[in-house]
Amino acid sequence: MSSNSATKKSHSRWFRWRFHLTGLLILIPFVLMPFYIELMSVFGGANGLGERAIGEKQVGPWRITLAEQFERGPKLDGPAGYMKTFNAALCQQCAEQVKAVYMRLGKPRSLRTAGVIGFGSPYHMSFSMPVPENTALDADLWLTLESWDGSLHQVQWPLRQASPATIEFLQQQQEL
Repeated sequence: MSSNSATKKSHSRWFRWRFHLTGLLILIPFVLMPFYIELMSVFGGANGLGERAIGEKQVGPWRITLAEQFERGPKLDGPAGYMKTFNAALCQQCAEQVKAVYMRLGKPRSLRTAGVIGFGSPYHMSFSMPVPENTALDADLWLTLESWDGSLHQVQWPLRQASPATIEFLQQQQEL
């Protein structure tokens, strides 16, 4: 009889704790919700183009605005290496005139080597660009805009201005 009563006690204790665990599981989403909402507003463009606005430049007949998605160094993305995400937006009048926007570190030699293509709407394009560990600290970030008639226009930003966190990352990598 004593073993049966001990089993009932532990069984009843488990049911009591299960009730408390259920309450905890209901509270976890409420605690994490503000972080989730902030992250989704960055991805959706509700907080602008990203955490850090870089600026706006004239590219041929168009204007483009650039921002860092997150103000931190490149993130290791498996075999692809280190990747850095930037966001860009074309001006209202330019959206229908621009066919594609490309981004890369270093001046592209041709349209074939123009870099990664921006995806998304013309008002919130994302670029996930590879950042080689041996990139020079004085490198430039190049944007190439292609129009529907095939003409190309380019603009550059010094990487130091575009992403100070990437420069810090590269300095740490080159010290190793």
